[in-house]
Parts: sequence; C-alpha cells; structure tokens
Amino acid sequence: MNDEEERRFREFVAARSPALMRTATLLTGGDTHAAEDLLQTALAKAAGRWGRLENPEAYLRQVLYRQQVSLWRLLRTRRETTVAELPDAAGREDTTGAAELRIQMRRALARLTARQRSMLVLRYFEDCPEGEVAELLGCSVGTVRSTTHRALAKLRKLVPELEPGVVSRSPEFGNSPAEAWK
Repeated sequence: MNDEEERRFREFVAARSPALMRTATLLTGGDTHAAEDLLQTALAKAAGRWGRLENPEAYLRQVLYRQQVSLWRLLRTRRETTVAELPDAAGREDTTGAAELRIQMRRALARLTARQRSMLVLRYFEDCPEGEVAELLGCSVGTVRSTTHRALAKLRKLVPELEPGVVSRSPEFGNSPAEAWK
C-alpha cells in the first residue's frame, strides 16, 4: 500500500468505523468485544486489498458477514449446552479409593494359586455357574465350591475391604467382587 492509499484507508476507517461497528455488534448478538474483533479482522483483510477495491464498504460488510458465519459454524460444534439442573455428580467422585482397591486386588490375586485365580475369575468375573467351571477345569462341583470358598477367604484376609457387604455398600463398586477387579 502506498502513502496515498494508506491515507485514504485511514480516512475511510475514521469515517465509517462507527457504522461498521454497529453492523458487527448486531452480527455478534450485542457482544461488543466480539464485534471489535470481527471488525478488526475485516479491516485487516480490506487493508491488504485496499488499492483494488471498487466499493470498500460493501466488501467490508461482506467480510463481516462471512467471518461471523464462519465463527457461528465453529461455535455450533463446540457450544456448551446449558441445562436447568446439573447432572448427577457421579462423574465427579474421587475414584482414588477404587484405584487403590484395584491395585490391592491385583496384588492379592497374584498371591493366590493359579487354580484359585482361575476359579474366582470364572465364577465371579465371567459369571459362570459352578457346573460350567467344574467342566472347564476338569474337576468336580464340590472342588469348585471348596476351592472358591478358600480363595475368597484368602482374598478377604489380604484385602479387608472385601469383607462381605463392604464392596457392595461402596458406590465405586458394583454388587460383586468382580466389579473391584475391573
């Protein structure tokens, strides 16, 4: 831009900025800060093309409109939705206790025999009936019952939080010990 074009641009900005600012304010829904940003963006685009513009005001109004439409499109996908009531605070709970219990469970499971771990996983994690566990592991239903009983007793000793009813009363866990393993 040469000196003459720069002088004409400054005169135009000084003369037409209030009217263009009103347009930008209307386009932004009354947000004057957003309107100032919008007008500044449009003026910056116009300054780069100033010597080639036949009708600078029409060009600026078109840039204002198109820029604001682009912002609307961006905001539409990112806009937060306001609601009358906040959702349940379940997502904001401190899950440190749940993480600690999972770590303790993994350590305790590692201290069980492979057979005991297998039976507990099949019975409580996979939710298989005793007969199916017996068939899968090639033993009797009585062996499944006694081994499961001993494994649970050992787990409760290693992880006291697993005492009957403690896990199911805690909001972090479901109704079975398997929920603490996940």
